[in-house]
Amino acid sequence: MFKGSLVALITPFRDGRIDEKAFEELVAWQLAEGTHGLVPCGTTGESPTLGGDERFRLIAISAELAKGKAPVIAGTGSNSTEHSIETTREAKKAGADAALVVCPYYNRPTQEGLYQHFKAIHDAVDLPIVIYNIPGRTGVDMSNATMARLARLPNIVGVKDATNDLNRPLRMRVEIGADFCLLSGEDATAVAYLAQGGQGCISVTANVAPKLLGRMHEAWQKGDLATVRQINERLIPLHDALFAETSPAPVKYAASLLGRCSAELRQPLWPISSETRERVERAMRGAGLIN
Repeated sequence: MFKGSLVALITPFRDGRIDEKAFEELVAWQLAEGTHGLVPCGTTGESPTLGGDERFRLIAISAELAKGKAPVIAGTGSNSTEHSIETTREAKKAGADAALVVCPYYNRPTQEGLYQHFKAIHDAVDLPIVIYNIPGRTGVDMSNATMARLARLPNIVGVKDATNDLNRPLRMRVEIGADFCLLSGEDATAVAYLAQGGQGCISVTANVAPKLLGRMHEAWQKGDLATVRQINERLIPLHDALFAETSPAPVKYAASLLGRCSAELRQPLWPISSETRERVERAMRGAGLIN
């Protein structure tokens, strides 16, 4: 259903408000550069700090600009089942093609709790759901057995896997089957994830290198491993630099170097240090993205 390079979109701010013009231009640029899918309102988009009206507007802009060009998978998850249902309903109204639903963070449900949380959202809203499994941020890790159980529900269609466990995609492919969509959530290991049965990556780096990552995934699909290797090696210092401090602070600074938006964040996130700024600039130059 979903494959290739899907961008985990940043949310541009100016003076505390969403910079809609910058967001529209960012989305249009992503589509022109060959990005295969848009993921607004995820963690990279600073979703915990977005109000309901802001979230709806960002999804609606994405859906309007991407219509007929690329799918929109909107971040709708939270650590409240009721709130996740509400935001998923709003995403559907705004025109999203699917919802990205994170495992509930901080309250750390059991595997049965995870199953019932996702089943409740599935049963309440007729929209394809991609599970977002990122134990490093949520404090809970969905097992392959729970994911296989959820995959039997018709609208649970895939996973964004940010466990960085490269055994998982192969085991999920065997346990769940070929129809379940496996998307990496880690730029630095995305190629290895593809080799283990994945179909794409929801990427932070794609915010600033959409053409390169689009080409890399298309080369993978064609079996052009030389091009995959060349692009992957070119971008690995940038992947690392963009996670030198808490994301999305480094990637927003990188986007500001391209003139795509300001580096402004919403608290509790904070601008990156001078050392990290220098590291990001070096990586952007090394990747050929700035002079």
